Amino acid sequence: MAREVSSITRVGTSEPFELQVSRGQIAYHEFIHKFGYNPSIGAADETIWSEGGLYVYPTSASTMYISSSSAADTAAGTGARTATVYGLDADFEQISVTVSLNGQTGVQLNGALNWYRVNRIVVNTAGSGGANAGVLYVGTEATPSGGVPTNKYATVAIGDNQTLMCLWTVPVGYTAYLHQKDVSASSSAGKFAIFTLVTRPDGGVFNVKDRVTLANNSTSIPYWNPIVLTEKTDIEVRAIADSVGGTITASATLDITYIKNGDTL
Repeated sequence: MAREVSSITRVGTSEPFELQVSRGQIAYHEFIHKFGYNPSIGAADETIWSEGGLYVYPTSASTMYISSSSAADTAAGTGARTATVYGLDADFEQISVTVSLNGQTGVQLNGALNWYRVNRIVVNTAGSGGANAGVLYVGTEATPSGGVPTNKYATVAIGDNQTLMCLWTVPVGYTAYLHQKDVSASSSAGKFAIFTLVTRPDGGVFNVKDRVTLANNSTSIPYWNPIVLTEKTDIEVRAIADSVGGTITASATLDITYIKNGDTL
């Protein structure tokens, strides 16, 4: 019987640095793949996220709740049963919590006044439907009407089991390095999508970092000298149609490595 030969990657003799980061072999380094989708971009700037419109950030740390537009998304329901929410607290520290859903009634996410950014929702378990039956929301209302809060800080479209929001905030104590962006656009009306990458340092304003125009196409933009993002910086991708009349379906991804700052090691 022939002996199976292991690859050099498996025995750790040599492997790409990026793979080592993803495997947790490089201390103080983390990687995030942030991705978003917006099904209906018009002639006004919108963030690439499934909720649509321009994302509005919390202005202070708040008590947050997760709810659904469907009563089937409960701990014993046919839809989503449990979900994990990831974000940053009042001090920009990374936080996450896993909760059992309660349909259209909000479920509090750990401590009060503890959420300043919401970066992601992931459905962990579901009933016979295998996915969230309604739209999942994170907002500041404990009993939102029909499960839909007025202010929406993260959403999961029906059946997605995962947020699609191309925005992220650098945690405190880290510096982030954006090394690739991907965007795509599709329009039956032949519209051009104008994509803009914007970042906002803590206490500052959103600045344009790059802009690209696409029509029924996709492109990858590697940053051979990565864009440096200091702690507490917000980053997002936005898009707008080049003219009125007709809409565009758009998606975007960001590949980011963030490294713990030297004075916090």
